[in-house]
Amino acid sequence: MKEAILERFLRYVAVTSQSDGKAGVVPSTEGQRKLAGMLAEELAELGFVNIEISEYSVLTALLPGNLPDNKAVPTVGWCCHLDTVDAGLSPDVHPQVIRGYQGGDICLNKEKDLWMRTSEHPEIEKYVGDDIVVTDGTSVLGADNKSAIANVMTAFDIVVKENRPHGDIYVAFVPDEEIGLLGAKKIDFSKFPVDFAYTVDCCELGEVVYETFNAGSATIRIKGVTAHPMSSKGVLVNPTLIATDFVQMMDRGSTPECTEGTEGFVWVNSIVSNPSQATVSIKIRDHNREKYEAKKELIASAVEYLKVRNPRARIELEVKDMYGNIADALTDDNRCAVDHLYRALEIAGVKANTIAMRGGTDGSFISTQGVITPNYFTGGHNFHSNCEFLPLGAAVKSTEVTLTLIDLIAGTKH
Repeated sequence: MKEAILERFLRYVAVTSQSDGKAGVVPSTEGQRKLAGMLAEELAELGFVNIEISEYSVLTALLPGNLPDNKAVPTVGWCCHLDTVDAGLSPDVHPQVIRGYQGGDICLNKEKDLWMRTSEHPEIEKYVGDDIVVTDGTSVLGADNKSAIANVMTAFDIVVKENRPHGDIYVAFVPDEEIGLLGAKKIDFSKFPVDFAYTVDCCELGEVVYETFNAGSATIRIKGVTAHPMSSKGVLVNPTLIATDFVQMMDRGSTPECTEGTEGFVWVNSIVSNPSQATVSIKIRDHNREKYEAKKELIASAVEYLKVRNPRARIELEVKDMYGNIADALTDDNRCAVDHLYRALEIAGVKANTIAMRGGTDGSFISTQGVITPNYFTGGHNFHSNCEFLPLGAAVKSTEVTLTLIDLIAGTKH
């Protein structure tokens, strides 16, 4: 299994598919469309049907169930994203495979003198003796999320070739997760009609996520009044100062650098201004829905105050909800999706490490559409970094979890 996963992973990361947050279209890059086409061909070879690539490069397909007597079992799906993140590095990935890692620092790129140092990344030494895929130091690795694509495609290949009993299995490969779950928001759920689903989009061996942030964004647009300094008294309205007044009204203790765990934050992540106008961009996050809504209300109240204080300025606020907390969609009727996941880890001999993710997955949006979608580990480390790496032993365990979930849902394991 290990070599099959590796072969697929290396093939997928060879397709440049970094998303572009400035593109304004979905998919944001043509490489994602190319990867969707490649996967559609592979799914067809495996016997999937109803294979469709939408105008947004959302790829959906069905592997029809083969249970005797048309045994009724839940319909399950897997969702993986096609894009890799723009981390300010090269969009092209040049992976390296270290066979039987012996410990110590890893030279990623001799020519550029780029290293993964154990002093900075001690986690690498957990994998002495394992085969590890690393970068050449100039890009991310793309294990986020192409290790997941390799995982599910390898699992589907095994299910088909071994003729394993299974119910209906759907898959959705979506673009542009890294720039706001844009692809998941373009899923046509009539073509992904599942009872529950899974994403494979977090990190270290054993990680399980069914609690994520509620996430939103706010944009404040300020139009001031320009004037020459020689005659500006009583005339000039400085939009930059209004923007900084807003920042001063926010709690400095509720920013990303001051919070952890399930603590939420309001993050003013950019101010773009000139003498006539300013734009303030804000990220809003909280695991608790009531606290999330309170943060939005705080921002709205601050903006109303600025309007009163600066009556000659034009100040507009736009707030958008991006995704929700998976846990808020959990019910007695769909909790089996999470129960199956913990049981699959137990059968695979993997100790569960449940985390409240300080972020979101495609499942954070999908769950708001009535399809509970918990998340489990890829096995990778240091996502969004040139020191990203994938231990193949952990990748194998992740794929074993996928296979075991298929067996559990089909009722062939308990």
